[in-house]
Order: sequence, then C-alpha cells, then structure tokens
Amino acid sequence: MGNILAERTVLRNPFLSAMIKAMRQSRLFTKTKKEAPADEISRNAELLIRGGYIHKEMAGVYSYLPLGFRVLKKIENIIRKEMNLVGGVEMKTAILQNKEIWETTNRWDDKEVDIWFKTKLKNGGEVGLSWSNEEDFANILKQYVSSYKDLPLYLYDFKDILRNETRSKSGILRGREFYWKALYSFARDEAEHHDFYEKMKVAYQNIFKRVGISHLTYLTFASGGAFSKYSHEFQTITSAGEDTIYVGEDKALAVNKEVMEDEVLISLGLEKNKLVEMRAIEVGNIFTLGTSKSEALNLSYTDKNGDKKPVFMGSYGIGLGRLMGTVVEVLSDDKGIVWPESIAPFAVHLLRLGEDKVVGQTAEDVYRKLSERGVEVMLDDRDNVSAGEKFADADLLGIPLRAVISERSIKDGGVELKKRTEDKGKIVSSEELLKMLKPSVIRPDAYF
Repeated sequence: MGNILAERTVLRNPFLSAMIKAMRQSRLFTKTKKEAPADEISRNAELLIRGGYIHKEMAGVYSYLPLGFRVLKKIENIIRKEMNLVGGVEMKTAILQNKEIWETTNRWDDKEVDIWFKTKLKNGGEVGLSWSNEEDFANILKQYVSSYKDLPLYLYDFKDILRNETRSKSGILRGREFYWKALYSFARDEAEHHDFYEKMKVAYQNIFKRVGISHLTYLTFASGGAFSKYSHEFQTITSAGEDTIYVGEDKALAVNKEVMEDEVLISLGLEKNKLVEMRAIEVGNIFTLGTSKSEALNLSYTDKNGDKKPVFMGSYGIGLGRLMGTVVEVLSDDKGIVWPESIAPFAVHLLRLGEDKVVGQTAEDVYRKLSERGVEVMLDDRDNVSAGEKFADADLLGIPLRAVISERSIKDGGVELKKRTEDKGKIVSSEELLKMLKPSVIRPDAYF
C-alpha cells in the first residue's frame, strides 16, 4: 500500500509515471540467472543473458529485453548526436530489397554475395533482406540529385541487418541479425569526400570515448576490399577479438594483419617503430567507395560547366549490438558487467534491505525524490530476497552507483553509496545524495 501511495504522490507527469513503474525491479519480468546457456562461450553473451539484458532466440539471434533495450537506445543516441554534428541527416530505409537494383551492381548472385536472406513474394518475384545498404541509398538519391547544388549529402539510418552466416559465434559481437548505423556520404569529387572522411574519423573517436573504450580502441589500416586499396577500421583490444592487428609503440596507429605485407604501408610512421601483435574486435569502419556504385546505378550530377559526373561515395558503419558487447567484454570483471555512466540502463541502483517499515519508507522517499529530479534510478524492492542475493545481482547488472538503505545505514546516517568499481562505500545523508546526482542527460525517450 505504501508503494502505491508514494507513486500517486509523485506521478504528476504521465510519462514519468510509466517510467517509474518500469524502474521497480519487482515489476521487471526479467530475472537474473546463475548460469548462461551451455552453448554460450562468449563472455558478453554469458553476462548479458545472466543479467536479463538479452534473450537468445537461436544461434546468432538475440532479443533485447528492457534493460538491454535501454542500453542499446543510449548507444543509439550517442551515435545520432555525433552523426548530426558532422551534418548527417537521418532517415529510414526499407529492409526488403529490390532484386533488380542489386543485379545492376552484380551483388545479387549468391556466387558474389553468399550471405543473402532471400524470399518469394506471393504475387511472384523475389526480394532480399538487407545485408548492406549502399545500393539502396544510391538508388533513392537518383530521384533527388541532378545538380552540383544538390551535393554534398550525408545520409544515415539505424536498421536491422540480416546476414546468412554459415557460423555465428561470439554472442552479440557477431550475429545473423543485428542492429547497425550506416551513413553514406555523397560528394562532388574526391577532395570533398576526403574532407568529410576526416571529420568522420573524429566523430567515431568521439563515440568510442563516450562509451568508455577509447583507451583500448585504435584507428587501424585495413583492406578496402573491392572499393579502394585501404579502409580504416576502429579496433578494440580484447582477447575475444576475431582480428589480429599490429599496434605501433607510440599507439597512434595500428595495422590489420591482412595488409601487413604491403611494403608501402609499412614504410609510412611505422618505419622503425616496434609493432606489438594483439587480438582485437572491429567496432566500426569507414570506407571510400568512390564512383563504382554511382556509375552502375547512374547516380550523377551536372557540374558548374554543364558536364555530367558520377557522385563520389563513402560508407561509415557501426554495429550497435557489437559495440554493446565489446563494452561488456573489455570492461567487465569477475563479478559481472561494469557499465560506463553514459550507456548504463540506470544511473543508480537503489537497494532496500530488510522488511523494516522505516527502511521501506525511507527507500520510497529517496526513490521518489530521485525520480522527481530526473535521475534514472532502479529500486530493488523485491521481498524475500536476501541481502547477499541483492548485492550479487547489483554487481552482475553493473549499474554505476549502488545506494543501499538498511537499518544499519539509517543508524549510521542515511544511505550507503558505492561505485560499481569500488570495494567499499560511504555513508551519505539523503539530502547529500540528492545534491550529488544530476538529472540524466540522455533518456531512452529523448531520441532527437
């Protein structure tokens, strides 16, 4: 009854009402687990499944549960902000893909691209499910670009991507279905393209800094595939990585093993520089596509002199689930996940210990005041759960701050506050706690 009355007091805002109900741990349908599925060998999947962040549907396919969805949306918002700062314009493209468009670029045939998911339409014809997006964006722009005055354009979307991989492993680091951001740049010439390309390097570095892994992430020379001689990857050092990279002792640049035999590349900053071999996971990539796609799809513009020219393209991708899984791989400890503040599902994990009425009322009061201030807080109000279980769950879930209210903490002066990375906490008064915690900057509803 006390919980209901407390909520009726605070819930003046309908949206806040919905959020607060979701913030009570007793009302989350997810529960922590002691064990992950036996076939999960990756640390990210083990911890995220045990913490109730994701649910494994099948090999390479995961659903994001409420806590995981909050983390994913925060990552999305960070990426969105950085893309908008460099002039990106967000849109939403279709998952069903036109066979004819991909045949134009010779990427429909399974002999050329062997990871398509394809399906038949009931009224005849065949369509594919998006595994990439270059053709789709270029085809759309054919209808809107005709003059040099229409360029440059920097368009992006967040999208579910499906790839029919033979094997899927490493949890959410590599899946058959995943959520990504892809931005495509459309420039008038190579010089204009490279100006933007350099801005995207900085934007990506900002993203990795904001999610807490920049100290382990290196700009890495890699193969450009069919599009260009080289591309750049952003590789994060982890033993769970699928790639081998060589990092210079000055740590300014790294090289993917696949291009290490290129003598010209080795001679440019790396000359006399000791290289250290490391395992890493690719968390982002940027490509110079050039004019191959635009020429195939007839995406062109008329320049100032009236000459027709192909649009110069670039591609910039980040897998959000892969980035989330990488954070878990590199920042977790033997107790569980350690979320950076920027992407944690909540800022504070408030634990109520015991059934004492004063403890209960104090916890409700602190919970209400934090919520009113806009602080993202999850209250562990579960009954018949021991203090040890609550502490273990808090460590597993990895929320940055743990605030404990118990008979002991009240006797000692208020609330026991501890960072997830600290061994010991300290007692602060409820008033001090409220002053210390600021409203959350990024909320899952604040997309724009």
